[in-house]
Formats: sequence, C-alpha cells, structure tokens
Amino acid sequence: MAKLDLVVYVAFFLSFVAAWDIGNYHDRSSCQAYSRNPLDGCDSRMTVLVGRKSKFKTVQSAVSSLPNNTGEIDFSKMLKDIVVDSRIAPYVILIESGNYTEQVNVTRRGPTYLIGQTAHPKNQSYNTVNIIWAAIAVTGLDNAFTSTLTVAPNLNASLTGSGPIGFAVPDNTPFGCVDFRTYNLNFINDFAPYSDDPSLALSISRANGGFYYTGFYSYQDTIYVGKLGNAYFKNCEVAGQTDFFYGFGTAWVEQTSIALRNCGGGITAWKGTNTTFVNKYGIYVVDSNVHAANSSIAPVIVGKCALGRPWQNKNSQMRAIFARTYLDKSILSTGFIDWDPTRYNNYTVQAEYHDYGPGYNATGRAIAKFDVQLTAAQYEPYSSPALVFQYPDGSGRFGNVGWIDWSV
Repeated sequence: MAKLDLVVYVAFFLSFVAAWDIGNYHDRSSCQAYSRNPLDGCDSRMTVLVGRKSKFKTVQSAVSSLPNNTGEIDFSKMLKDIVVDSRIAPYVILIESGNYTEQVNVTRRGPTYLIGQTAHPKNQSYNTVNIIWAAIAVTGLDNAFTSTLTVAPNLNASLTGSGPIGFAVPDNTPFGCVDFRTYNLNFINDFAPYSDDPSLALSISRANGGFYYTGFYSYQDTIYVGKLGNAYFKNCEVAGQTDFFYGFGTAWVEQTSIALRNCGGGITAWKGTNTTFVNKYGIYVVDSNVHAANSSIAPVIVGKCALGRPWQNKNSQMRAIFARTYLDKSILSTGFIDWDPTRYNNYTVQAEYHDYGPGYNATGRAIAKFDVQLTAAQYEPYSSPALVFQYPDGSGRFGNVGWIDWSV
C-alpha cells in the first residue's frame, strides 16, 4: 500500500484517539460510574478492569499485564508503511471499589492511567478505592522498599540512598513513565499511627506523574519525589507528621488538603540536585489548605508545626515555596525551621508568597531566620508549572507539562 498523505494520516490518527479521552471529564466519569458491566463507559481497547468482576484481582497484576513499551499501536495489518506516534496508545486501569492490600510498582514507559470507581469523581473525600500497605524502613532497608505506590523505570532509579547526593543512580538509567496518572484513589501506608521511620505512600522517580482527586496517607515521608521525578498534585489530600513531602525532584501541589496528623520535622524536606544547568527542583504548594487532621489533634499542635526544613545536607538545595495557601493555627509562628545540626545556607530557599490564615503570623515571620517572604517579582519565576518542570534530557529546558491534565 502506498504511503498515505499527511491529511489522511492525521484524519485516521484523530479518528482513533478522539473516541475516548482521559482528560475529558464526561468520558472519564462515565468509565468510573457504577454499572452492571463496569467497562460500559470505557474504551474497551485500552481499559483493563481490576476487581471481583475481572480476572485481575490485584492492581499489580493488571499493571504487569500491560506491554512494557512506549505505547505503540501495531497497524501493520491495516496501514503498511505508516509510522505511528508512540504516545497515542495509553492504557487505563479501572479499579472497582474496595480495599486492595498490596504494593503497586509501575515501570512501564508509555502513558498509564489508574482510575477508581466512584459516584463523585470531583470529590476526593468520597473515594471508594483504597490501596493499602504497611512497612517502614528499618535499619539497612532503603525507603524505596516501603512505598505503597512506586513509579520508576527500575529499582536503582527509585532508591533514596543517603549522604549529600543520595543513591548514585547510574547515568544509563532510562526515563520511566512519560505520563502516569491517578484519579480517585487512596494510597495508604499505615504501619503505625505515628511517625516511626520512613513509611512511603508514594515514590516517583525518573517519571512524570499527575495525581488528581487522590489521597496519600502515612506519618513519615508520605511522598517521595526522587531524581528527575516530576509530580503534579491537584485536588488531592496528603496526610502526615514528619517531612511528609521530601525528595530531589520537582513537585507542584495545588488546591490540595494537607492534613497534619501531628508535628515532627517539617511538612517539607527537600535536598535538590546539583546540576550544570539552572534547575528549579523543589516543592511548590499553591492555593492549598494546611490544617490539623482532626479535632482531637488540633489543640495539641497549636503553633508547633513547621512548614519545612533543609534535608540532611550541609549544602542542601532545599527549595520549598508556599504560595497563596491557607495555614491554620497549627503552624509555627516563624514558618520554616533549620535542620539540627544546621543545614540552612545560601543554597536554601524556604519562602512564602501571600499565605494567609491564623497560621500566618506576620510578627513571627518578620523575625524568622529561615523563612523569606517573596515579592511578586521574586515569586514570578516559580509561578506556574511550566516555569518549574524541566525535561529530563539534561538540557535544563523548562515547559515539560504535556503530561498534565489541565481539565481538572
């Protein structure tokens, strides 16, 4: 068959991908809705079911069933000589309501989306799918082994390690999932009801991950964003006690509930990464809500919880910015703190921009040694995901946001 011209090719391409779109709320919510046949509202060509009505009883078994490629579609029997864009074949895993006790490990490079059944797709508090594990990093065990959900190309990429640079990930380690997403799921690591060594709910490294209407629950090190990890959280809930956002990569947290189960260390603890190019690795908490997790703990932690601290490195490139975020009275009057022994230095960025609420104490911030109040001009270089997420090719280019679902 002769090669099709560009117009015909594009028409065929669009006819395939336009049928069902994860970023289309109607399409996604129809797939998530309860029905006699759970896949009624889904695209059967790209959706795998997990639950009592499926051969896949665990999330990991469904993930493992997916082809470990970049998402190619084989049109060889239909359209010879056409080279198909590798990004057009995502896979969706629909998970029936229930509790799943397991660890989930996603190494696949191609677009991979995990969605939970729900009657309330725009309300995380009504999520009906819980993926649960219970583990801590005992002496000699890397934090990576504790995570309920891991998104990374291989074990080396996910290891935290120790020391100034953490685990030295080999240079030839590939990039992992180019577009990973979750919608309406909860990931829980409930080893103990208090901070008792690292106990991860999420670990993402060398991958792009978008998390929407998703809950993450632990006490210490709830979320780890490792080297070359890009993580975008929108309309989520994250609960913890000690350093429960930490890492080397980049995290953008927007319109998210940050629940303080107690106070220990800080909410954030970043190490950053030395590079030959300008980087903006760090955590950005924007238009969010920081509050005591419940009415029982609220009076215990008044004025005691720090926004963050530099993570265990005398040359820490800690970068954490809270912007336009509501802070309840749990927050320390001076905002951020230093590590003990001291780690705060000229490389450290611990800052706020137009935060508000009873936890924003203007007098305390004015005398703070480890908290900077940014002007509009100072905040502008960090003011959108496109300005902080970088491509993983070593070029330092910004604007790596094609994997983000802007419709949420």
